[in-house]
Amino acid sequence: MLEENKALSRRFIEGYVRGDTDIVDDLLAPDFVFYDPSSKTGEVRAEDMKASIEWIHSAFPDAQVTIEDQVAEGDKMVSRYTVSGTHQGEIMGAAPTGKVVTHIGHQTDRFEGGKVVESWTNWDALGLLQEIGAIPSPG
Repeated sequence: MLEENKALSRRFIEGYVRGDTDIVDDLLAPDFVFYDPSSKTGEVRAEDMKASIEWIHSAFPDAQVTIEDQVAEGDKMVSRYTVSGTHQGEIMGAAPTGKVVTHIGHQTDRFEGGKVVESWTNWDALGLLQEIGAIPSPG
């Protein structure tokens, strides 16, 4: 079960970054909830995940992700990752800059019946906005 959950989590993160909306039907439970502080409501339901995937992919269409670590306990998997890509579309009000950026994040996925039922993500949105020049860096 551990290896299956590890693979599910990896496929979810990689598919999300790659813009693969098929992961919604393939990997996520119908009642799936994605807790993302960068979303307007703080959470995204399964029926809205395809739009969320398309949105991030339009901002960084060449994005690549590296899963740095994965740690499991019970029905949860925590993944630490690094994403790099070229800012080619609007993100959080910032117009495209053409800058190549890298940000880090982590995600905790909970599994039930071979599907992801909940996911909590936290990524360095502040650092990303500083990298593209949307807000000033300190110092």
